[in-house]
Amino acid sequence: MSRPAPPRRPAGTPYDAVVLAGGRARRLGGADKPGARVGGRALIGWVGEAVADAARLVVVGPPRPELPHAVVVREDPPGAGPVPALRAGLGEVTAPWTVLLAADLPFLRPAHVAALRDAAARTGAVLVDQDGREQWLAGCWPTGALRAALDGYAGASLRGLLGPLGPDAVALAGGERPPWYDCDTPDALLRAERLSRDPGR
Repeated sequence: MSRPAPPRRPAGTPYDAVVLAGGRARRLGGADKPGARVGGRALIGWVGEAVADAARLVVVGPPRPELPHAVVVREDPPGAGPVPALRAGLGEVTAPWTVLLAADLPFLRPAHVAALRDAAARTGAVLVDQDGREQWLAGCWPTGALRAALDGYAGASLRGLLGPLGPDAVALAGGERPPWYDCDTPDALLRAERLSRDPGR
């Protein structure tokens, strides 16, 4: 039996945001990556500001003082990976559209999220970097399609889960502070801090 087509996203349709913030941050030596500060603010604080107009903000990970209004859930077991984390977060989503984000995107802004939402149409949208690579932790998806994809999915790869949904690729201007810039390593975190302090670049 064919599944019903996901709804088109007219302007102003409510969305919920799911931010994955429970990883082990091995490349940062196990540090609290979402709480690391760039430009005077925790990384997860920048991400939360980028989705300030979400109907509901769901954080998958420990409670975050930077986002006291967020709904907080944990994947089982904690640190199990992005697919279990998405499954846990999606359990708290009530809106027809879901914006899925990593917690370590210091240069993501509301305009970038708006561009993803505008591009989502029927199948979803995913941000691509300057080389055209999909950034699976920066996208907008029909909530029903995410739930259907997760139903029975036994893999560990977000690409394997989300790629078959056929999202539109969204290429945005990068420059020195691209919206897909993440802080997976100490060097990346230091560079982000330098860039945040240098408005001339």
